[in-house]
Amino acid sequence: MKTLRQLLKEGEQRLAENQIENSAMEARYLLEYICDLNWAQYLMQADTEADPQEERRYREAVERRCGHYPLQYILGTAGFMGLDFMVNESVLIPRQDTEVLVETVLEKANIPGGKILDMCTGSGCILISLMALGSYGRGVGADISEDALRVARMNGIFNRQSWEKNGRGANDILWLQSNLFEKVSGRFDVIVSNPPYIPAAVIETLMPEVRVYEPRMALEGADEGLEFYKKIAGAAEEYLKPEGWLFFEIGCEQAEAVSKILMENGFRDIHTVRDLAGLDRVVYGKR
Repeated sequence: MKTLRQLLKEGEQRLAENQIENSAMEARYLLEYICDLNWAQYLMQADTEADPQEERRYREAVERRCGHYPLQYILGTAGFMGLDFMVNESVLIPRQDTEVLVETVLEKANIPGGKILDMCTGSGCILISLMALGSYGRGVGADISEDALRVARMNGIFNRQSWEKNGRGANDILWLQSNLFEKVSGRFDVIVSNPPYIPAAVIETLMPEVRVYEPRMALEGADEGLEFYKKIAGAAEEYLKPEGWLFFEIGCEQAEAVSKILMENGFRDIHTVRDLAGLDRVVYGKR
């Protein structure tokens, strides 16, 4: 039998041997998750023997991570915009880069009582964060994947205390299975999207956590990654109110091409926003 301290050290070593970055922190997250401890509780109990079942489950979780299975999928949650979101292999793991998209929408188009559409919603993290932190009255999250929408619905319920406020109720977020705008109706003040935008050849160069385990349909965009930008921008006029806004997350080398797509589809006041690393991350424009 090993103590919790010994078990944690073993996990750190296994992860480091398998080239897992931040091995010490990830070993700690896994131990806290498996043993249902916070860090303060661990420090108080570090030299007590681990429960045999928890010891077995911890080693199994560490071995999964050694195979580059994403940490967030093991934990079942990921943090985004100060909220926690459930994740599994049906959805992309929310990333800090995408927080720039949410922050830009809130800064430029936080319309009191407005209606917002999140196209290719995935886990729902963008729409739920905008509803929780913004002044919008109603939101629609659309995705072609029913499996992804199942996760989004759970996240809407899981975070309901954060966004069901200021007169909003459970029906003020609608989750819609739709191939882009196929089943969308009405007009919106804001359309926001983090669409599939990675060219197929580039996906093969990504780290295994992404390339092997995250849903490829949520990553890969045809036409050098521009397919969905063209389709969404081309149809947006029918679904945006006058003076409506369209916001895209982009790949760091796509700003010029996506800006051109917006301009060709009648958008104005087109701007690019960079992320914390100084890379182009968001392009937006106004009807």
